[in-house]
Amino acid sequence: MLDGAALVARLRERLDPVDSAPDHPRFGDGYLDGEAPPASPDFADVEIRAAAVIAPLILHDGPPRLLLTERASHLPRHAGQISFPGGRIDAGGETAAEAAVRELEEEVGIGRQHVELIGRFDSYATVTGYHVTPFVGVLKPGYTVQADPGEVADVFETPFDFLMDPLNHQRHSREWQGHIRHYYAMPWEERYIWGATAGMLKSLHDRLYG
Repeated sequence: MLDGAALVARLRERLDPVDSAPDHPRFGDGYLDGEAPPASPDFADVEIRAAAVIAPLILHDGPPRLLLTERASHLPRHAGQISFPGGRIDAGGETAAEAAVRELEEEVGIGRQHVELIGRFDSYATVTGYHVTPFVGVLKPGYTVQADPGEVADVFETPFDFLMDPLNHQRHSREWQGHIRHYYAMPWEERYIWGATAGMLKSLHDRLYG
């Protein structure tokens, strides 16, 4: 297990710079089924929507943890699923990094003064057409969590070492639209972390330890 300083040093070494241009997705919801990412030219009929998320890393008051959210049960898409704070990038010139920090404040009440973005890792394409740019940001002590009930049902912390342990990177499957779909899952306690969130965590692991 790396201590906080060593982990931040590795993140800075292995991740892309915060202000670098988002890459074309190499990973996506169909990755384990051998499909091209939904946001690729092979899916020309899918409307591509740019989004950004942040993996908030907590290094104070104990071992490293990531802050995750449970989406509200009334949302029309992905209700009740575990996710990173994040959402669509505003079309008016907002950068992916700015969107990630803004969504962190809007969804869980942690202001930009309490987060330091460390770097960006591989973009992820969802089957619904989102091109997601993920960042890692270290949370600074002194913040308070105030979840937006319109979007978030719960906010919780999960040990970073658990999420980065390959033994916990399970491959699950279920039927969707008449086809068996495979995806990553990382069940932790009563939380079922799966789909795009688990896929991005696997991508982060590969960046840091692959």
